[in-house]
Amino acid sequence: MNAKILIISSLIAYFLGSIPWGYLLVKIFVKKDVREIGSGNIGATNVTRTGNKFLGILTLILDALKGFFAVYIAFILSNGDYRITILGGIFAILGHCYTIFLKFKGGKGVATSAGVFLAIKPICVLFSFFLFIVVVAIKRYVSLGSILGALSFPLFLFLMGEKDIFLILGSLIVAIIIVIRHRENIQRLLKGKENKLKF
Repeated sequence: MNAKILIISSLIAYFLGSIPWGYLLVKIFVKKDVREIGSGNIGATNVTRTGNKFLGILTLILDALKGFFAVYIAFILSNGDYRITILGGIFAILGHCYTIFLKFKGGKGVATSAGVFLAIKPICVLFSFFLFIVVVAIKRYVSLGSILGALSFPLFLFLMGEKDIFLILGSLIVAIIIVIRHRENIQRLLKGKENKLKF
């Protein structure tokens, strides 16, 4: 593993992941601070609470793309070194969750994680996304769907016969990050006070 390339690709991934699209889009088009709306999160779900569903969808896409491109850039810079590529993805997710542009207070990393693993293992992302859709459709809790979707990804990797221990460990780290970022949601879910999605 080339240490110089590792540092460069990780820094690029972190700063790319740090771009707070939800915050920027709401600030530009709605003239509000999304952190003062709903849950205060900068992710797609909270952006839709501004009343602009298009901005919510756009936030989702852009947050996923920054994870996807962080992996792609790391892959190119490292000449295909899988370890550096996966670490690039993790740093992009950390950038989203702890963005330097908003005093290290960011989103929950779900869309960015989806973008990261869509670039690495798209078939498993589709399985996790299907689980997410089923959970949200039945329970109407986006947070619960996100948590279970993230936790299911390492399982789907295993079931698909993935042998790369670094990828499996990386997906476990990402799942843990997402669970930690949803700790307040988990508390509300346990108390029956979590907001349900309105179709």
